[in-house]
Amino acid sequence: MGRLDGKVALISGGARGMGATEAKLFAREGARVVFGDILDDEGRRVEAEIRELGGESTYSRLDVTREQDWRRAVQIAESKYGKLDILVNNAGIVIRGSIEETSEGDWDRIMAINAKGVFLGTKHALPAMRRAGGGSIVNISSGAGIAPSPDTSAAYSASKGAVRIFTKTTAVQHAKDRIRCNSVHPGPIDTPMLQAATSDPSSQEARLQRIPLGRIGTPEEIAYGVLYLASDESSFVTGSELVIDGGRTAQ
Repeated sequence: MGRLDGKVALISGGARGMGATEAKLFAREGARVVFGDILDDEGRRVEAEIRELGGESTYSRLDVTREQDWRRAVQIAESKYGKLDILVNNAGIVIRGSIEETSEGDWDRIMAINAKGVFLGTKHALPAMRRAGGGSIVNISSGAGIAPSPDTSAAYSASKGAVRIFTKTTAVQHAKDRIRCNSVHPGPIDTPMLQAATSDPSSQEARLQRIPLGRIGTPEEIAYGVLYLASDESSFVTGSELVIDGGRTAQ
């Protein structure tokens, strides 16, 4: 028995990093998985890998800032697999820089992907989940959405803080629909996004010193938290924050 047997999930940003790990884990646990990204070649490779291992998966191009892409992804879940039970709003970017170094264009871009993308995904998943009799939405925020580090981009922190509060609003407004919504707050995780953001060895060392467990997390450690919130095991959990950060925000 898989922990997601009979469930249909939609995951954004699923072509690599945490999203790809989540898609593979969900499929192993019995879910039929629709996942999207703008990295088509990598997305199709993940789709093929899931299918080779006996899972059911469909890749769909998904620019999370485009409403029509979300409509199509939800439509694929319902038309191909019959319903939608789970949404994981995983897609996100980071743009480095202080407040004064951040251009208006960079601010708008990070808000469009990290915050507006979560809004659009939720907006289009809600009617499908209502038709399914309920569901679970898991939004990937960040430890920076609770307690930013001194060198964390203000634009990134603001976008992830928006995800944190939007999650609670969704939870409160849609509990009556039997739709739960929770946020996950990763610390530094070994993904392509982190590698691109911290190429300087001194900044990497400073980052490790702020983590009580003394190491970077793995995508699998996040994916298992997302799996818990997506599954019926967390049926009384909504509007909550699951922090998976090696203790960074506890200080």
